[in-house]
Amino acid sequence: MAEKKSEEKPSLRSTRPDLASILGLVVALGGIIGGLVLEGGKVSDVTQVTAAIIVLGGTLGAVMVTSPMAALLGAVKSLKKVFFEETVHPEAAVEEIIGYATKARKSSIISLEEDLDKIPDPFLRKALSLAVDGTDLKELRTMMEMELTQAEKHAEADAKVFEAAGGYSPTIGIIGAVMGLIQVMKHLENIEEVGRGIAVAFVATVYGVAVANLFFLPAASKIKARIHNDVSAKELMLEGVISIVEGMNPKLIRVKLEAFLPEKVPMNKAKSGASAAEASQAVPAR
Repeated sequence: MAEKKSEEKPSLRSTRPDLASILGLVVALGGIIGGLVLEGGKVSDVTQVTAAIIVLGGTLGAVMVTSPMAALLGAVKSLKKVFFEETVHPEAAVEEIIGYATKARKSSIISLEEDLDKIPDPFLRKALSLAVDGTDLKELRTMMEMELTQAEKHAEADAKVFEAAGGYSPTIGIIGAVMGLIQVMKHLENIEEVGRGIAVAFVATVYGVAVANLFFLPAASKIKARIHNDVSAKELMLEGVISIVEGMNPKLIRVKLEAFLPEKVPMNKAKSGASAAEASQAVPAR
């Protein structure tokens, strides 16, 4: 049973909670609140519902004015990319492509048609489908690269929405603080109330700066990192499919695709891949 499990094909795609995002927020909030408590403050000192309404409501309104509704909805949908990591495992992609390359070399590329419905990744499935249909190699590359470009543009648009929110929220926080000070100035006859009112007023500034630097701007960076990794994995798949169409030896395809893997992976496999490439080149030399 253990041997069977070790021989199981690795999953091409997987989705799991992003512990870095979740723990990052916990650590950041814990550090800020912990510092407040150590300084003799109370959590209730920074829990002001009105300040939150001003900052979040004002920021949302400003972003709605800035961004088209389609981009705003796309950004909301992309929130799952911040807290959930949908990964394309490049090592598994290489193994899957090598399997298709071996089958195509033995039985022609048309034989891959029966495997198309079993391919879990839509990009790889589409690229192989075009290859099986006999699409011109140059046209195939152009079509798939266009899809990659559009995916990057959509992700950039989503990230810009959060970047805009990160730019507006500190300013909205200052507006909230000024509004609070206006209310304080109405009660200058009571010094104790003035001091308490000023403290409350600046909570809006804290909210504005905090939500920008702890969530909006980091979320934009995380979305960009996600699309970068996703595009890199899809470029690997595209190069693999093109190599299959070109009829390249599966061993050479593996060496070619290892350039897309993390550095530690090629170090383990490069020796065997390089020796295979040298052997294949040494045969005709004799």
